[in-house]
Amino acid sequence: MTSSALEAGRAAAAERRWADAYERLSVADAVDGLGAADLELLAEVTLLRGEPQEAVDALSRAYEAHLAAGRTVGAARAAGWLSLWLIELGDFSRCVVWASRAMHLVKAMEQPGALAGFVRLAPAVAQLGSGDPAEARRISEEVLAIGEQADDRELIANASLCLGKSLIELGEVAEGFACFDRAMSSIAAGEVTPVASGVVACAVISDALMASDLERAAAWTAALDEWCRGQPELVTFSGQRHALEAALLIARGAWAEADTAAELALSRFRAGDYRAVYGAPYQLAELARLRGAFHSAEASYRRAGESGWEPQPGLALLHLAAGRTRQAQDEIRRIAAGVDPFTRRYLLPAVVEIELAAGDVGAAGRAVAELRESGGPMPTPTLQAIIAAAEARVLLAEDDAAAALDAARAAVDAWRATGATYELARSRVVAGRALAALGDRDAAEAEFRGAREVFRALGADPALAELAGLTGDRPSGALTAREVEVLRLVSTGLTNRAIGERLSLSEKTVARHLSNIFGKLGLSSRAGATAYAYENGLV
Repeated sequence: MTSSALEAGRAAAAERRWADAYERLSVADAVDGLGAADLELLAEVTLLRGEPQEAVDALSRAYEAHLAAGRTVGAARAAGWLSLWLIELGDFSRCVVWASRAMHLVKAMEQPGALAGFVRLAPAVAQLGSGDPAEARRISEEVLAIGEQADDRELIANASLCLGKSLIELGEVAEGFACFDRAMSSIAAGEVTPVASGVVACAVISDALMASDLERAAAWTAALDEWCRGQPELVTFSGQRHALEAALLIARGAWAEADTAAELALSRFRAGDYRAVYGAPYQLAELARLRGAFHSAEASYRRAGESGWEPQPGLALLHLAAGRTRQAQDEIRRIAAGVDPFTRRYLLPAVVEIELAAGDVGAAGRAVAELRESGGPMPTPTLQAIIAAAEARVLLAEDDAAAALDAARAAVDAWRATGATYELARSRVVAGRALAALGDRDAAEAEFRGAREVFRALGADPALAELAGLTGDRPSGALTAREVEVLRLVSTGLTNRAIGERLSLSEKTVARHLSNIFGKLGLSSRAGATAYAYENGLV
């Protein structure tokens, strides 16, 4: 019975039927105990099923079994993987212990081969995490050379990931992404084991999104999607995959599809994908913010922040949208001042927007100059659009309407090429403002009308409210005093029943008032009403 369960477990793992493999191997382990090699397999399967602590326990036992049998190669390999997995779990103190054990074992070997490089991967990653990309680069280059000499494709892929991230943090973005291309080619060729494949793919997609390289992000997301679909019982990486897809779809203005992806990410996180702990709630928060559901957005940003990662720049932009301009400015300045140059570049568009809203045109201008310089001689098409849009806003704030119009039109053309409909519409608003300042009201209204259609189609109620404020295009019919009271309470997130209790009204009467508010303001949702209330200083 145990033998058959073990064989079935091995076969299931080979076929990437992770649930079946986990069940069969666990049975075999519970009855007679597994040998070292099968414990390593159980650890891998367990990690892919979303049980990282149990996986660490199994791999620790594999290490002990290898060591007891005098198999130092197996023990060093197990210790090396443990050090990497523990970094993933944020357990840096135990990571150091296991990395030290792995390197101690390898040091005693006469010809360790690729293993001499593998056991140094965790120290290289740790250097990145501690803020020393130069040292991480040095170690990664040495590990990569060992991998190339041994023709170990998995070691090459892992070292390329670490080297690429090191180069990016040192400002050599193009060279870093060339390393990522190499790592992803090994994954596409099936030369990398499942855990490492998932780690590498998710990491490079995340950096591609931060670098505004949507072409790479789209290609790599498609590859990750295909990889996950081939393993329907996969838990780990399955939620993060959807969160990354949601981020890409938001950037392209496909909000309905992004909504589905973000909800799938959250469901997979609940099913056990611990790696989606940040991405799933953050992308849900982004969608809620853009649609004006500020209370939901704040709750989701808070959940994302509980992962240990700063939910930025979304949270600062939420403060801005909710009228908390000074808080937004303080927050984005604090965050942008304490990060590496690559992350700072990702934050700079929000810096521009918030500084302009706060009235510090000089700070916004400096951020645009920094953004332009950071893009280098060959910025990606999306980054070109971001830079042009930011320049247009600053020029408009500097009362140079003609130059602002040129920059806004360049941004519109660039956004159109990337398919980013929401950002295109925002740049049309800037173009309209510049045209209005130049006295061409008809052309300005055409730009506003085109933007308004996009905002309505997306459900971008805060953008609609802002546009209405610019154009004075308020729907007819002033709100009554009672409707203003209802609107204020709606903006706090209360239900119709709770509002009725506050105002001594029936739930039906509150619903009627809300319907009147929607009609008078040209809105369609409570989120839109909330955004209107914040935009117009009613809360």
